[in-house]
Amino acid sequence: MAANTAFVIVGAGLAGAKAAQTLREETFDGPIVLLGEEKERPYERPPLSKGYLLGKDERDTVYVHSHEWYAEHDVDLRLGATATAIDPAGHEVTLADGTRIGYAKLLLTTGSSPRRLAVPGGDLDGVLYLRRLADSDRIKESFVSASRIVVIGAGWIGLETTAAARAAGVEVTVLEMAELPLLRVLGREVAQTFADLHADHGVDLRFGVGVAEITGADGRVNGVLTADGSRIDADAVIVGVGITPNTGLAAAAGLEVDDGIRVDARLCTSHPDVHAAGDVANAFHPLLDKHIRVEHWANAVNQPQVAAKAMLGRDVAYERVPYFFTDQYDLGMEYTGYVEPGGYDQVVFRGRRDTREFIAFWLAEGRVLAGMNVNVWDVTDPIRALVTSGRAVDARALADVNVPLAELLGRSDATG
Repeated sequence: MAANTAFVIVGAGLAGAKAAQTLREETFDGPIVLLGEEKERPYERPPLSKGYLLGKDERDTVYVHSHEWYAEHDVDLRLGATATAIDPAGHEVTLADGTRIGYAKLLLTTGSSPRRLAVPGGDLDGVLYLRRLADSDRIKESFVSASRIVVIGAGWIGLETTAAARAAGVEVTVLEMAELPLLRVLGREVAQTFADLHADHGVDLRFGVGVAEITGADGRVNGVLTADGSRIDADAVIVGVGITPNTGLAAAAGLEVDDGIRVDARLCTSHPDVHAAGDVANAFHPLLDKHIRVEHWANAVNQPQVAAKAMLGRDVAYERVPYFFTDQYDLGMEYTGYVEPGGYDQVVFRGRRDTREFIAFWLAEGRVLAGMNVNVWDVTDPIRALVTSGRAVDARALADVNVPLAELLGRSDATG
């Protein structure tokens, strides 16, 4: 393999697989090497806490491509291949077995890892994290053997696994340091919706609670001791306290790292022949005029397409508005836009909050920063248009279900 012709992708998840696919679709006919630490071929992560965990989706549905796709498209997929070093100046990747692979262009899609809970008992059998397919399998197995589960952290992963556990008939206690679930992401006005949702489904929600210790017997978890001295029995503990971008390779190679691998709008790092995409990329967003790192599925699907085109010399930029979704019990939600904690001055609700059929909009100085549709469908496009327009809207019309969202794009706050 010629050292100066290969495009190497480190990280064989959804982002890496989509980058390889885009390179071929863009008629790149040179060598592509896709390196993955796991033994599994690239797969999507949302089903791991949603359909697959619930038992609704078969295992084969989580994979990005079929087994045959990689050979058919001449993609050299190497599983169980851990990259231990990259040399940007020498255009070379070193693997754990000592193999060295030369490249013309390099894409880092190294993703992220769950934050570990640093408390006594954190390494007991039955303390579970969710990131990989095997993790989802272990959690699913716990639903069969456990009657009581404690979930630590009321973020998206914590709440989705809680909903799956309740669907399996398991008693669940959720421990969260903040006053409400998803408080940092959604703000107090909307976070209450998710607290009520889980309370209505029999979840024991405990807020403002820290974890002092995970207790066990014979190496197996049997409970959680909280900071206030309370003890909660548990047959398994699921920890969802956030993720950390896997920047070690980039940092060791001297690439600029700042809450992820720092890249420009073309997803290029501080070295012109190295790009990054997905969870690990802290990318400059032209619309927002700032660097952001997005940890959601849509980013892993769309960002690598731009990175691949940029690697081929195309004049591109990643400008898509962040998007994510969740399914919990009978609640389905889509969120479009970007709001920093405390970065809004008004929340406008459109629809019925009591029946959980509404759209929530976060505004700053009359401009829509983000919208979240709950059990209301086919509105993502107009919400995205409101966000990207940058125009102020009439909040009263925004709240009025009789005013089409598309019509609001022609209004301003001055029109009443």
